Amino acid sequence: MYNSNVIKLDIFKKYGKSEKDTGSPEGQIALFTHRIDHLSEHLKLNRKDFNTERSLVRLVGKRRSLLDYLKSKDIERYRNILKKLGLRK
Repeated sequence: MYNSNVIKLDIFKKYGKSEKDTGSPEGQIALFTHRIDHLSEHLKLNRKDFNTERSLVRLVGKRRSLLDYLKSKDIERYRNILKKLGLRK
């Protein structure tokens, strides 16, 4: 069993400025990416779980919005987070 708080702290430490920096776009994008990966694995096993599928679509939309925001504010940070997370764009 994994502890989601420990995972969140690790994500914010790695992609944000610190583990307490939960508001940075990079940290939130990284957290959304982790959750999207987790839900995608769940849906591979449970393909009729439509509530999870809806949650996944909403998370992808939120991440897209944050990426668009970051792209408009600072293109270098945007490119950096795409490269670190291995996202396509």
